[in-house]
Amino acid sequence: MSDDQDPAAQMSLTVSERDLDELAGKLARWLTDKVGADVTVSNLDKPSTGGMSSTTILFDAEWSADGSAEQGSFVIRMAPEDSSFPVFESYDLAMQYQVMTGVAAASDVAVPPLRWLELDDSVFGSPFLVMERVEGRAPSDNPPYVFFGWLFDATVAERALVADATVEVIAQVHAIDRVAERFPLLDGAGTALRRHFEDQRAWYRWALTDHGVEVPLIERTFDWLEAHWPTDPGPEVLNWGDARPGNILFDGFTPAAVLDWEMATIAPRELDLGWIIFIHRFFQDIATRFDQPGLVDFLRRDAVVAKYEELTEHSVRDLDFYIVYAALRHAIVMARIKCRMIHFGEDTVPAELDDYVMHRLSLEALLDGTYEWD
Repeated sequence: MSDDQDPAAQMSLTVSERDLDELAGKLARWLTDKVGADVTVSNLDKPSTGGMSSTTILFDAEWSADGSAEQGSFVIRMAPEDSSFPVFESYDLAMQYQVMTGVAAASDVAVPPLRWLELDDSVFGSPFLVMERVEGRAPSDNPPYVFFGWLFDATVAERALVADATVEVIAQVHAIDRVAERFPLLDGAGTALRRHFEDQRAWYRWALTDHGVEVPLIERTFDWLEAHWPTDPGPEVLNWGDARPGNILFDGFTPAAVLDWEMATIAPRELDLGWIIFIHRFFQDIATRFDQPGLVDFLRRDAVVAKYEELTEHSVRDLDFYIVYAALRHAIVMARIKCRMIHFGEDTVPAELDDYVMHRLSLEALLDGTYEWD
């Protein structure tokens, strides 16, 4: 982000190239086979913020079943096309479907009702899943919620409800038992944290170094994490992965749907906690950089830890490690997005490689031990 760019403006991002009219016809034919009756599809919409980690399509459908009219509003999630320069190397819909099904069965987490999983990529060109659409509102990422919007306009007490509810979702996910049995696609050899860490290395190579972009700050962060590896990472639980209020649809200030499970994994509890704390600080630091107040009362580190420990009776450990780890993972995301924007002519190559990381100053301060918490 350049110094003269309006931080509260929506970033222009090229999204999926899929043609909605063509999709409507294919979708109607596919649904007709699924429900055994002629289906009418309408109101297809492709949110402008989608298309990087996945493609999202909203639609309505109606048909007759046993003489009764059926209708509903639905959401399609599908892997992005290779031509869209995706953020992630793969988009495992079978894993997401398994995780969402398992979470819904084993907890009270408000997972959207799932309807169908289609792994045959001949239908739309890539696998997809369909779930029922849930009405609600989520804090905005683009532009960031720390500048304006319903969460910004809420009272401190109302924002506390959102923060506490999000931490409660995390605690509910972590409380699910027998995770290796319930989610075998997430299990593997060795410790969960080491598996996850090596996956990040592989993703960094695919996303950046294979394209000739080696970011010294990211390399330094990998080294820092190795040097500060937790002696005892603690119990391995299901982690939501992209744990944050921006992935929750709220009815008022109560979660109505918990979304985006593509980063779900088995790991120590602190993986999700480090992520939710860091991602808010990422937005808050943008506000501070532009002399804006942001939301200093929201998702404070000490408050997140206190609420989580109250809900779980688990003593949070090694949080500095997991916050730096979250900053590393987000650095790869942001660097890949910058490469993507350069690819589509929306940005230019930076003068310094470390400037591929939008939160460069924050990450440098975290590594140096000089980051200032409120």
